[in-house]
Order: sequence, then C-alpha cells, then structure tokens
Amino acid sequence: MSKNRFDVAGKSVIITGGAGMLGSEYAAALSDMGARVAVADANSDRAAALAKKVPGSIAVTVDIVDPDSVRAMVAAVLDAFGRIDSLVNNAALDPKFDPGNAGKHTSAFENLPLEVWQQSLDVNLTGMFLCTQAVVPHMLSQGAGTIINISSTYGMCGPDQRLYESDDPSKPVNYKPVTYTVTKSAVFGFTKYLATYYGLKGIRTNTLTIGGVYNNHAEEFVRRYSSRTPMGRMARKDEYCGALAFLISDASSYMTGSNLVCDGGWSAW
Repeated sequence: MSKNRFDVAGKSVIITGGAGMLGSEYAAALSDMGARVAVADANSDRAAALAKKVPGSIAVTVDIVDPDSVRAMVAAVLDAFGRIDSLVNNAALDPKFDPGNAGKHTSAFENLPLEVWQQSLDVNLTGMFLCTQAVVPHMLSQGAGTIINISSTYGMCGPDQRLYESDDPSKPVNYKPVTYTVTKSAVFGFTKYLATYYGLKGIRTNTLTIGGVYNNHAEEFVRRYSSRTPMGRMARKDEYCGALAFLISDASSYMTGSNLVCDGGWSAW
C-alpha cells in the first residue's frame, strides 16, 4: 500500500454547505492536501470570504432546493475546474444548541409545525437528491467519481433528549426535533441506492456519520454529552476531515454503500 493512495491532490471537490462550521473545516483541510474545492453555500458572502482564505478554492452561491440553481453550481465548477471528482453532500438543516442558537427549538413532537417538517425534508433530502442528480452525468462521462453523504449518529439512533435539559428549571425546554433523525436516517438508504445503481460505472457512494462537535456549548450540555460518549468528550471541529479525505481518496477504492462512523464511540453503547 503506497501512501499515494491517500492522496487527494488535484481532485475537484464540491462541498455543499461549504461555508458552514464543518464545511469550512472540510474545505480548508482538503485544500491543504492539494484538492481544488468549490465552496457551495446559500450564503454568498461567507462562501466568498472563505474562498479568499482557502487556496485553490472557488465560491459558488447555490440554493440546493432549486434545480436551476443546482445546475448553475455544477456549470460554474466545471467552468473553473474542468471536472468534478467528488461531491460532499454536507448541507443540511441541523438544529443547534450552542450559545447562538439555544432556545430556538422548543417544539415538542406533538406541536412541531408542518412547515418545519417540510423544510427539513426539502433541504436535507431533496437538496441532496438534486445535487447528486446534477453531478453524476459528469462523473459518468469521466468513468469515475466519489459521493460522500454526511449523516449523524442521530440517524442511527434516537436523540437522547436528556442532553437538552437545563440545570435551571426556569429555562425553556429544548428538543432535538424528529426532522433531524428522520432525514439523517434516510441518508443511509440514499447512499445504498446510489452504490448499487452506479457500482459498475466507477462511481462510489459512502456515508460519513458524525457525532457532536464542540462549539462553545454550555458547560452543562458538554458535561452531559461527554458522559454519554466512551471517549468522554465532544469532537473538535477538525476531527472529521481525515475520514472525509479517506473516502474521497483511492485508499477507500473498495468501499461503496458503506457507513463510516466517526462519533467518539457514541453508537457503541
């Protein structure tokens, strides 16, 4: 096994949600490894700012639930890079409980608005479908390509709602909503379908399932989450980059339809 099999230098990679907390980490890491990265995000200002800091990258504004916008994204990447080697379906609505978002997700299951359910289906699933559908014709013409769909431990198991309780009973109750578990579990089926559909055509599709990432959360949340995790802590923001690079590289050449779990042991209990 040559270390060159882990090389991603020169590969053209689209990262949806590329200007977000983890998307920006993926973009910087892959660029540092020599890949050409398209930072695709609905927030054009953040995407442009990141692309200025990440060598060999471009910013592409995209609304992943709009087919025309998705096709325009693909055209822009092909115009810049000439090919698309990898698609990282990272963009998703993920209700957060860090300081900037705490208190926004108080709906119990029985009160969850229909529009919240529909929006999550649109972004987390339909957006992934549209981006993949737009990219695969170009991978087919190349005879090769990798697709990595980002999921979550909450797609493998239901959320532990005790994590979102507060030590202060006067604070509002937060719930990780059903929409996140349902859409993230559907990612596994989407991956398996693509893997079997394109298995003989050079396109590999895998899921990367990740756990919670520390982002200045309240001490009580970190304590609860860490006690639930065999490694005793939350992930650092950069700790999924190696797994992603592995799935993009030829080192994973006999992997398709698989789920690579990187969660500090959360799902091992």
